[in-house]
Amino acid sequence: MIKLFHGSNMAIDVIDLTKGRRGKDFGQGFYLSADKNQAMQMAQTTVERNGGGVPTVTTFLLDETQLNDPTLHICRFEDYSAEWALFVVKNRTNRTEIQVHDYDIVYGPIADDRVGPQIRRFQNKWISADVLMEELKNVRPTFQYFFGTEKAIALLKKE
Repeated sequence: MIKLFHGSNMAIDVIDLTKGRRGKDFGQGFYLSADKNQAMQMAQTTVERNGGGVPTVTTFLLDETQLNDPTLHICRFEDYSAEWALFVVKNRTNRTEIQVHDYDIVYGPIADDRVGPQIRRFQNKWISADVLMEELKNVRPTFQYFFGTEKAIALLKKE
């Protein structure tokens, strides 16, 4: 079992995938981190962005052996790469209700939140995917888990 943390402006009792914001690194879904401090930073950011609530970290348990289920569609980015950067751009620029991928779970690095100018430069072909990847790296590299389907959410147990 591993502990994963979700930072928000309130405690999470029931995960509702429709409450996730669009245009995030891996799309609209439920995000967690194995780093409790990173989750608290996200909780504080959420309070500031929403103008209310209390920074709260909710802890979930995940049985890692369940990730071997062959019916789960999982994408893993073990480090920053051009492939990761292109995936982030697709998700960050998607403002529709339709995901740009069909993964149940995505694991990978968190992009720096100030990515707008870099994405525009890439879309205008002013920089390459490799330069984009370097510019999207977070100042303090941290990894995140994205749960994007009810099937994936069912694997999480609230601690």
